[in-house]
Amino acid sequence: MTADFQLAPPLSGRRIVVAMSGGVDSSVVAALAHASGAETIGVTLRLYDSAAAPRRAGACCAGQDIRDAAAVADRLGFAHHVIDHESAFRSSVVEQFADEYLAGRTPIPCVRCNMGPKFTDLFAIARDLGADCLATGHYVQRVQGPDGAELHRAVDPARDQSYFLFATTRDQLDYLRFPLGGLPKAEVRRIAGELGLGVAAKPDSQDICFVPDGDYAKIVKRVRPEAEMGGAIVDLAGRELGRHKGIIHYTVGQRRGLEIGGMAEPLYVVRIDAARGQVIVGPRAALAVSAARLEECNWLADPHSVGVPLLAKVRSMAKPVPAHMDGDRLVFAAPEYGVSPGQAAVFYAGDRVIGGGWIAETESALAEAA
Repeated sequence: MTADFQLAPPLSGRRIVVAMSGGVDSSVVAALAHASGAETIGVTLRLYDSAAAPRRAGACCAGQDIRDAAAVADRLGFAHHVIDHESAFRSSVVEQFADEYLAGRTPIPCVRCNMGPKFTDLFAIARDLGADCLATGHYVQRVQGPDGAELHRAVDPARDQSYFLFATTRDQLDYLRFPLGGLPKAEVRRIAGELGLGVAAKPDSQDICFVPDGDYAKIVKRVRPEAEMGGAIVDLAGRELGRHKGIIHYTVGQRRGLEIGGMAEPLYVVRIDAARGQVIVGPRAALAVSAARLEECNWLADPHSVGVPLLAKVRSMAKPVPAHMDGDRLVFAAPEYGVSPGQAAVFYAGDRVIGGGWIAETESALAEAA
């Protein structure tokens, strides 16, 4: 297997569309594309109202970020377009984010954004512009394998974003390029500095760009005013231990904020029953999960024919653990903790992303043992 084309010159006669968020990563990708000799076109999706954007510290694709992307294009001398996608972003990402919390799940809006505005819509724009490929600033690697393009982790483990790109389809992977996957972040900033780009020292954007202050419940309430309805906090046997101010304030594995005292051992959120408006709590042992049902799976390779043991990652910061697929069930080799509906389960064979799906429901290892 060999690392695929990384915008290395000479590429005269080619046309590359670069997704530009206004940050240092996508700006360096645009600079590499331009230096390759290819005709480069930068495209920025405006995801927020321009009047509100300056107050969104840590947000991307709005206000100052759009101006930063335009400044990079102007300095290097290539075309730059801004496309209004505020309505699409709100309906496909922000509203779905709120609805997931209302349903008792823990969403990952960054994956939904990649599945929607950032890839699907940008693909259509790039093809309409007659581009040979779409390049982004994601830290992943596209490797040319014996059966076509493969998705691999980035060289820099601290920057790897492969978990968030599991839903990339094979057709999309054929068209995508990720020039930064083989570089550490420090090198990317060095390149930006050498080129005199104003974004060289710009801080990274927040993981959830539309929740810059970390108060996701405030966003949910703004989108869905009915979200803050109180209910009971109950134990595994259904006994009421306390009251809560809305299930949107809780996620599986959470310990703080329960405000329940006098218990023999610490309590954690084990699951959320949205239909009853209940938060179910229990000891840490009750968080152990033996399996999970997945939905909306996307496979870049057949998980049963890879030929090596697979590892599954069930949270962006979690360590991959041994697991396998049995139908639509993800089965763990040993009980896994903190597995939450709404999160993604992503399979790896070494550094290669095999695919994954969304966690719909979990199977308790404690109940199975009982």
